[in-house]
Amino acid sequence: MTQKTPFYSHHINLGAKIVDYAGFSMPIYYDSINEEHNQVREKAGLFDVSHMGQIIIEGDSVVEYLDRVTTNNISKLFIGKVQYSCILNDQGFVLDDLLVYKISENKFMLVVNASNTKKIINWLNKQNKYNLNIINITSRNGLLAIQGPKALNILQKLTNFNLNDIKYYSFKYIDIMDIKNVLVSATGYTGAGGFEIYTDKDNIRKIWDYLFSLNNVDLSPIGLGARDTLRMEMGYCLYGNEINETTTPLEAGLSWIVDFSKDFIGRDALKSKKLTKKIIGFTLEERGIARNNYEIVNENNEKIGYVSSGTMSPFLNKSIGIGFLFENSLFNNIYILIRNRKIKAKLEQLPFVKKNN
Repeated sequence: MTQKTPFYSHHINLGAKIVDYAGFSMPIYYDSINEEHNQVREKAGLFDVSHMGQIIIEGDSVVEYLDRVTTNNISKLFIGKVQYSCILNDQGFVLDDLLVYKISENKFMLVVNASNTKKIINWLNKQNKYNLNIINITSRNGLLAIQGPKALNILQKLTNFNLNDIKYYSFKYIDIMDIKNVLVSATGYTGAGGFEIYTDKDNIRKIWDYLFSLNNVDLSPIGLGARDTLRMEMGYCLYGNEINETTTPLEAGLSWIVDFSKDFIGRDALKSKKLTKKIIGFTLEERGIARNNYEIVNENNEKIGYVSSGTMSPFLNKSIGIGFLFENSLFNNIYILIRNRKIKAKLEQLPFVKKNN
């Protein structure tokens, strides 16, 4: 049976197209993915992302433990800061990517992908030799993301706290209207700037209602369809596409979140493993959309890689994609096989769109 977020009735009332995503009934779009995408790039949008896994870990040895189970350097993290990281298996492949929030010296919150919450909880418990409390708070909490260049000014109308004081990849506990101690972080998955808002189910619904009761603000509800096209424009990895248990963080372009100076699960395997592929961005030079697992070939029709994600970029109005080229591939030009048609592509630097913090 699919789970429902605190906003399920809101989505139904707004006429959203609902699908089963990672075991949750989630809105893919309300009106149009393209319109919602550009709303976020140019103005502001509100996403229900309450399906994301939220895990509290607390105890005396929590820093030592998290440095062991994640690839980034936890000991460098200050209270009130957020860190992007990975959890690897023993073979050095990606079990999940995640955000790590340092709430206090002995208390952290991990935010993981919805499809991986159970897997990661089990993995964390398996590695828990430190008598730490590991608590899955997903079902009692909600999570909203307000994203876009106008997001700060809109959210500011609901709080006396100066939101400019929450720097990129930092968070504060603030009051929003009559709701106390709401965790607000300057993070997101769109590259458009904005905040993510965490609190309990009842209060997160009130925050949605407060935001949409504001007068003279350009804010729209946004579905997961636009969330995906927005992250593709930024070249952000999606679990199941760019990262999975057959891909290392180094192959996925995530070496910047791997600290080999410390010991972590999968470190030795990762260090000794030869790269088999590397992540790339590309645009199509003809009409077509490159889909997940489409083949990338060279001028001799030899397979030299594969597509992991692709879309028609609503903001750039061109067909973009992310994929992998096999190590030591030989080519002068690359092509995507789309329904037996060979479409010429051009290698591009990621991201496709400049980030707005």
